[in-house]
Amino acid sequence: MIRDFFRVLVVDLSQGKSKVENIDGRNEVAGGSGLGALLFNRFSLPEKPWDAPEQPLIFAIGPLTGYFPLMSKTVCAFKSPYHNQFTESHAGGRTALSLRFADYDALVLCGKAPSLSCLVIGSRLLEIKDVNFMRGMDITESGKLLRRMFPGSGHRTIMRIGPAGENRSAMACINADTYRHFGRMGGGAVMGDKNLKAIAVLGDGEFVAPAGKEYPRLFDDVFKQVTSTDMMKKYHNLGTPANIKSLNDIHSLPWRNLQATSDPLVAGITGERFADENLLRNGACSGCPVGCIHIGFVREKFMKDNRYLYRQVAYDYEPIFSTGTMLGITDSFSVLSIMDEMEKAGLDVMSAGVALAWATEATEKGLISKKETIVPLQFGKSASYRQAVVHLGGAANEFYALLSQGTLRAAEKFGGAEFACVLGQEMAGYATGEVFFAAQATSFRHSHLDCGGYAYDQKHDEQDIEKAVNFLIDDEAGRIALTCMVSCLFAREIYNSEMLSKCLESVGYSDLAATLPHIALNVQRLRWKTRIATGYNPDSVTIPKRFFKVKTWKGMIDPLYLKHLKKRYAERILALGASQYA
Repeated sequence: MIRDFFRVLVVDLSQGKSKVENIDGRNEVAGGSGLGALLFNRFSLPEKPWDAPEQPLIFAIGPLTGYFPLMSKTVCAFKSPYHNQFTESHAGGRTALSLRFADYDALVLCGKAPSLSCLVIGSRLLEIKDVNFMRGMDITESGKLLRRMFPGSGHRTIMRIGPAGENRSAMACINADTYRHFGRMGGGAVMGDKNLKAIAVLGDGEFVAPAGKEYPRLFDDVFKQVTSTDMMKKYHNLGTPANIKSLNDIHSLPWRNLQATSDPLVAGITGERFADENLLRNGACSGCPVGCIHIGFVREKFMKDNRYLYRQVAYDYEPIFSTGTMLGITDSFSVLSIMDEMEKAGLDVMSAGVALAWATEATEKGLISKKETIVPLQFGKSASYRQAVVHLGGAANEFYALLSQGTLRAAEKFGGAEFACVLGQEMAGYATGEVFFAAQATSFRHSHLDCGGYAYDQKHDEQDIEKAVNFLIDDEAGRIALTCMVSCLFAREIYNSEMLSKCLESVGYSDLAATLPHIALNVQRLRWKTRIATGYNPDSVTIPKRFFKVKTWKGMIDPLYLKHLKKRYAERILALGASQYA
């Protein structure tokens, strides 16, 4: 059903009450990222900290959700425990389609439940169930119980947190349907602070396809591009783990806390090795025919009766980097076993892996010892890392409690900030050069997905600051158009501006179709204005010294170029935040 407003379910967890609000702004922000920012401005208290009960936790979908392939993501917007500022995290699974079939454009959660609870919603249902018996349960245990409590599939999503979220770790993620995550910036801690162990959305309503010939014709066209051409083939086959070998070959893959960018031992953890040795099957988010989710297996032997237990673990490039190369682990089964522990704890795999890499180097340098780490940390030793993950998720002592709030928080007390691999948050796995380092350090979510700085580095060896910054600003706007829909970013070659406009027109959003570039710029300004209003100053973000000592395919990092690049990018961000939002 096409409507020029947003239908938003607002839940007050403290009071156990809810209401549906019709909120204007469809033609100004479209949905997704734009809707998340719009609702944050409406419901948040910018002057209060992230853990004030009144602060909202927002889940928003887009105008094309359910209509076209790969329009399968949900935007989660909140004030981050990592830096106490407005942020976003994105996930797929069944989250978006479940909200669509429940007939909501967004879900806004305010307040704090009186006890550990599970929120259950549908088109005609809302219940807050006490699940205090699940306190301390890991993601695997709680998932088994929740699926029995709320049976069904297809249009049902279950989002849940592990011990890390209950302990309010800034690295805590929100697990979505087992294999997908709202991973970065600590959304799991926000859920934990609201006493929410889980959210179940039951898509129990109807969703009617548009009438006429244009929509089915365009759907078929998009579907054929997705399934019958080479555009999406790489994501189904080896998937993003194919990047492991290629980045290692060009000296752009972080190894052992970024002390190196290439290593011949990479052969044990390439995409090909995982496909040959570990891959069980492919999975897909709802509404996606590609199947980019690669699910491998780990096994655990029970010595008492000599039995083996097999567990399934989803993997892709970033988790392999953070639990593999960054920790010096070069065996694919060992990498998956560390990932499995992180999944159970409910930790963002990228942040947790990079944090443990820092802790390992800090141990080597004598800044910390087994007194802090409980288990001896050494690059290449997977068994200790598996135990350390449990301690990190459980905030087992003062050291792990600090580390769980961010690597730099631990470095403030113990030293070692100069080799902390933090670019706003723990780095993503691309040691490609100055443009990426400046981009992740300064960009909106401190994410490699905000803009394609990693790709720019691989195509350009000239040092043209204005050209690079123009690319970062323009590429961010293009991605915002997709995250307002909310499309999987893997499909950005298919869903260019022209195709998005056609899709919007075919389902009845003519005004959105005609003004999409303007809307993307509008949302870009709104997001930056909102982020800055909650305390962000891009000039204050520091890049640790380790990044100035990296050798890439172009040679050593140029410190002066990196500093000037970051400074100019920060100036442009501040200008966007100060510009008029219409």
